[in-house]
Amino acid sequence: MIEMRLIPSLDLRGGLCVRLLRGDFGAETRYEIDPKHLVAHYRTLGARLMHLVDLDGARDGALGNRALLGELVRSAGMALQVGGGIRSRATVEDLLGAGIDRVIVGSAAIESPDEVARWMRDFGGERVGLALDVRLDDGGVPRVQTHGWTQATETSLWDALERYADAGLRHVLCTDIARDGALEGPNLALYGACVRRHPTLAWQASGGVRDAADLEALAATGVAGAVSGKALLEGRVDEAAMRRWLGGAERQD
Repeated sequence: MIEMRLIPSLDLRGGLCVRLLRGDFGAETRYEIDPKHLVAHYRTLGARLMHLVDLDGARDGALGNRALLGELVRSAGMALQVGGGIRSRATVEDLLGAGIDRVIVGSAAIESPDEVARWMRDFGGERVGLALDVRLDDGGVPRVQTHGWTQATETSLWDALERYADAGLRHVLCTDIARDGALEGPNLALYGACVRRHPTLAWQASGGVRDAADLEALAATGVAGAVSGKALLEGRVDEAAMRRWLGGAERQD
């Protein structure tokens, strides 16, 4: 059986390593660690893929940590995927040309789906994926939010995916905003529904991971990856568990 992969997440704001609580820029925790050192630490534990988020870009629409991203590419020694502020073809070309392995498109995927679908077709589904950040409405329907989670939309997660049915979509990172950074456990029901509805997609589940038991539970849903930032930064997943899950292989369908 091919295992789920643990994907360490590094959120960058003003060149610093931070975490937000439920997407609130006013509820920021800063970590006194050099991002390059953190990437190197995860590499020594066996990480083969990291998720980097330019929070300044997510909020402002333009990469705010571009120079640092370039430094991380040169020193990482593993595959990197980047999200936040990717709203133009020029930015996609810049990041891929700089050595980023995969760009993860968020707001533009909702606001300009035809354009993003063209990027996906031109560069390939392995190199252009989607980040769909959701809040559940009163009826339990996951509704996508954009612009660093500051703008609500009426678009459901399922409707958003339909727009990419013929574009070669492969990788989708889905964040339950209400769980993100809260250490309250992942939304297993949401990710189980994602896999049941779209079993051929390589789902990356984000938000709420507390410990190794949550990784076990996420693996049981069938997701390809579990994205975690705060739990790893705060040592809630021991190194033995990290080595096991970091070594997971990507799902092959």
